[in-house]
Amino acid sequence: MAAVAKLLNGHVLDKSNRNIDLNDEKYQGKFIGLYFSAHWCPPCRNFTPVLVEFYKKYAEEKKFEIIFISSDNDDESFNEYYNDMPWLKLDFKERQIKEELDTKFEVDGIPSLILLDGNTGNVLCNDARQQIQFDDKQGNHFPWNTPQTKKSSRSCICC
Repeated sequence: MAAVAKLLNGHVLDKSNRNIDLNDEKYQGKFIGLYFSAHWCPPCRNFTPVLVEFYKKYAEEKKFEIIFISSDNDDESFNEYYNDMPWLKLDFKERQIKEELDTKFEVDGIPSLILLDGNTGNVLCNDARQQIQFDDKQGNHFPWNTPQTKKSSRSCICC
């Protein structure tokens, strides 16, 4: 998990705004989904409830955690949107880290869900949204080891 923890530089928070140590043993061996999304984005607002349902059904069984990486324009929109999400978040104030993640993972549209091996930080699937929303709704082939897959054209590229 050290690789993912390093990427986020200790700025991951839980629902109570407590800092989360991704090196904690409870995160060892987990898959990490980086969820790039925003309140103002209609495709995001359509996908988020689908992702919430998938997470609630399968997160424990499939050993994965999600971290919300917001493209919102202000703290208020971020908090309103995050309110319905049951997972972790990158501190909204960490805009520089968000930009670095956008670049590193070539996020050119939202919503985008990048699935990482939590221990190594290696990309397992660069379009997990496509898998969850359309191709593998029950996660039968999770973790979709397809890092070279072209991203779906169903993303909002206006961000």
